[in-house]
Amino acid sequence: QVQLVESGGGVVQAGNSLRLSCVATGFAFSSNGMGWFRQVPGKAREFLAAITTNGASANYADSVKGRFTISRDNAKNTVYLQMNSLKSEDTAVYYCTAFNYLTGAPDYWGQGTQVTVTS
Repeated sequence: QVQLVESGGGVVQAGNSLRLSCVATGFAFSSNGMGWFRQVPGKAREFLAAITTNGASANYADSVKGRFTISRDNAKNTVYLQMNSLKSEDTAVYYCTAFNYLTGAPDYWGQGTQVTVTS
Protein backbone atom coordinates (compact mmCIF):
# COMPACT_ATOMS: atom_id res chain seq x y z
CA GLN A 1 0.00 0.00 0.00
CA VAL A 2 1.42 3.31 -1.08
CA GLN A 3 1.70 5.98 1.58
CA LEU A 4 3.16 9.45 1.58
CA VAL A 5 3.19 11.08 5.00
CA GLU A 6 4.08 14.75 5.28
CA SER A 7 5.20 16.44 8.48
CA GLY A 8 6.86 19.62 9.65
CA GLY A 9 4.10 22.12 9.02
CA GLY A 10 3.04 24.66 11.60
CA VAL A 11 2.68 28.33 12.38
CA VAL A 12 5.68 30.54 11.74
CA GLN A 13 6.33 34.27 11.51
CA ALA A 14 7.12 35.85 8.20
CA GLY A 15 10.82 35.78 7.41
CA ASN A 16 11.42 32.56 9.28
CA SER A 17 11.99 29.03 8.01
CA LEU A 18 10.40 25.59 8.09
CA ARG A 19 11.46 22.21 6.77
CA LEU A 20 8.83 19.80 5.56
CA SER A 21 9.44 16.08 5.33
CA CYS A 22 7.60 13.38 3.41
CA VAL A 23 8.19 9.72 4.15
CA ALA A 24 7.23 7.29 1.40
CA THR A 25 6.36 3.62 1.70
CA GLY A 26 4.86 0.97 -0.54
CA PHE A 27 6.68 1.72 -3.78
CA ALA A 28 10.22 1.93 -5.16
CA PHE A 29 10.97 5.43 -3.90
CA SER A 30 14.34 5.75 -5.63
CA SER A 31 12.69 5.05 -9.00
CA ASN A 32 10.31 7.99 -8.86
CA GLY A 33 10.81 11.68 -9.23
CA MET A 34 9.29 13.48 -6.27
CA GLY A 35 7.70 16.86 -5.85
CA TRP A 36 5.90 19.33 -3.64
CA PHE A 37 2.68 21.21 -4.32
CA ARG A 38 0.52 23.49 -2.21
CA GLN A 39 -3.10 24.48 -2.17
CA VAL A 40 -5.20 27.21 -0.61
CA PRO A 41 -8.98 26.96 -0.34
CA GLY A 42 -10.75 27.81 -3.56
CA LYS A 43 -7.63 27.59 -5.71
CA ALA A 44 -5.99 24.91 -7.80
CA ARG A 45 -3.09 22.93 -6.43
CA GLU A 46 0.12 24.78 -7.27
CA PHE A 47 3.37 23.14 -8.30
CA LEU A 48 6.35 24.20 -6.19
CA ALA A 49 9.33 21.94 -6.80
CA ALA A 50 10.42 18.63 -8.27
CA ILE A 51 13.54 16.52 -7.91
CA THR A 52 14.92 13.71 -10.02
CA THR A 53 15.31 10.13 -8.81
CA ASN A 54 18.93 10.54 -7.74
CA GLY A 55 18.53 14.08 -6.48
CA ALA A 56 20.96 15.48 -9.01
CA SER A 57 18.53 17.93 -10.55
CA ALA A 58 15.60 20.00 -9.34
CA ASN A 59 13.29 22.63 -10.70
CA TYR A 60 11.14 25.23 -9.00
CA ALA A 61 8.17 27.47 -9.53
CA ASP A 62 9.10 31.11 -9.91
CA SER A 63 7.12 31.92 -6.78
CA VAL A 64 9.54 29.96 -4.58
CA LYS A 65 12.78 29.94 -6.56
CA GLY A 66 15.65 31.09 -4.38
CA ARG A 67 13.67 30.61 -1.15
CA PHE A 68 12.71 26.92 -1.19
CA THR A 69 14.98 23.91 -1.68
CA ILE A 70 13.86 20.37 -2.41
CA SER A 71 16.09 17.44 -1.50
CA ARG A 72 15.77 13.72 -0.95
CA ASP A 73 17.38 10.89 0.96
CA ASN A 74 16.78 7.64 -0.87
CA ALA A 75 18.17 5.62 2.03
CA LYS A 76 15.38 7.02 4.20
CA ASN A 77 12.67 7.11 1.52
CA THR A 78 12.19 10.76 2.37
CA VAL A 79 11.86 13.98 0.41
CA TYR A 80 12.27 17.36 2.05
CA LEU A 81 11.27 20.94 1.36
CA GLN A 82 13.37 23.57 3.07
CA MET A 83 11.42 26.83 3.10
CA ASN A 84 13.25 30.04 3.94
CA SER A 85 12.17 33.69 4.02
CA LEU A 86 8.57 32.65 4.37
CA LYS A 87 5.84 35.10 3.41
CA SER A 88 2.19 35.30 4.38
CA GLU A 89 1.27 34.24 0.85
CA ASP A 90 3.05 30.92 1.46
CA THR A 91 0.21 29.97 3.81
CA ALA A 92 -1.32 26.79 2.39
CA VAL A 93 -1.62 23.05 2.75
CA TYR A 94 1.55 21.46 1.40
CA TYR A 95 1.50 18.09 -0.34
CA CYS A 96 4.23 15.81 -1.54
CA THR A 97 3.80 13.67 -4.60
CA ALA A 98 5.51 10.83 -6.42
CA PHE A 99 5.66 11.29 -10.19
CA ASN A 100 4.87 8.40 -12.49
CA TYR A 101 8.17 7.28 -14.01
CA LEU A 102 6.56 6.85 -17.45
CA THR A 103 4.21 9.80 -17.75
CA GLY A 104 5.79 12.25 -15.34
CA ALA A 105 2.35 13.00 -13.90
CA PRO A 106 1.71 12.91 -10.16
CA ASP A 107 0.80 9.37 -9.20
CA TYR A 108 0.46 9.43 -5.44
CA TRP A 109 -0.33 12.16 -2.92
CA GLY A 110 0.14 12.59 0.79
CA GLN A 111 -2.55 13.90 3.12
CA GLY A 112 -0.94 17.33 3.34
CA THR A 113 0.50 19.44 6.11
CA GLN A 114 -0.69 22.94 6.99
CA VAL A 115 1.76 25.83 6.88
CA THR A 116 0.59 29.15 8.27
CA VAL A 117 2.79 32.22 8.00
CA THR A 118 1.85 35.16 10.19
CA SER A 119 2.90 38.72 9.51
